[in-house]
Amino acid sequence: MKFNKIKNYRNISGMTLAEVLVALAIFVVIMLAIATFGLNISSFRTNISGSFTTAQDAQVILKTLLTEIREAAPGVNGAYPIISVSTSTLSFFSDSDKDGKTEQIKYILSNNMLYRTVIKPSGTPASYNIASQATSSILYNIRNLASVPVFQYYDENYTGTSSALTLPTNISNIRIVQITVTLDIGKKNSPVPRTYTTQASIRNLKTNL
Repeated sequence: MKFNKIKNYRNISGMTLAEVLVALAIFVVIMLAIATFGLNISSFRTNISGSFTTAQDAQVILKTLLTEIREAAPGVNGAYPIISVSTSTLSFFSDSDKDGKTEQIKYILSNNMLYRTVIKPSGTPASYNIASQATSSILYNIRNLASVPVFQYYDENYTGTSSALTLPTNISNIRIVQITVTLDIGKKNSPVPRTYTTQASIRNLKTNL
C-alpha cells in the first residue's frame, strides 16, 4: 500500500518529455527576445554616439575651412587667390599654417567624403609642385541631396536673399562662398540627418571697405 502511494506521487509530480521541450522552447524564445532588445539598444547608442561625433567633427572642420576661405590671398607666384570652383570642389590659396607663405588648398567632395589637399610652396623662386601634394579625408557621411551643392558662390551684390552665381562663372566676381553639408552616419540609421550651412566672405577681395 505504501509503495502504491509513492508511485502515484511520482506520476503526479513528474514532467513528460513534451512538457520539458515546450518549457525549453519558451525559455529560448524569451532569451532571444532579451538578447535582440539588448543589441538594438547597443546599436542605437552607437548610432547616437556616432552622430554626435560627426556633428562635432563637422563644426571644427567647417570652422577651419571658413577661416582659410576668409584669409584667401594671392599665391607666392602671384596667382589670383581663387584657383577654381565648382559645386563639389573649391581650390584657392591661403596661409593655413601661418608661416607667411600661402599654401595651395583644395576641398573635394567624393563618395560622400570631403577631402582636403594641400601643396606647400617650395623652391626658388617659390612654386607649387603637385608631387608634394598631401591629401587627407576630413569629413565623412556627407549626404547632400542632388539639388543641394556643397559649395555655392556669390558676388559683391549679395544681400542675403539673392541667388548664387551660375556656374561656370568668372572667379573674379566671387566674394562670398557658402558651404552646405548634410551629415548622416547611415541612410537607414537614427537619428535623422543634420544640415549645416555657413558662409565666408573673402577679406582680401572686398571692395566695400
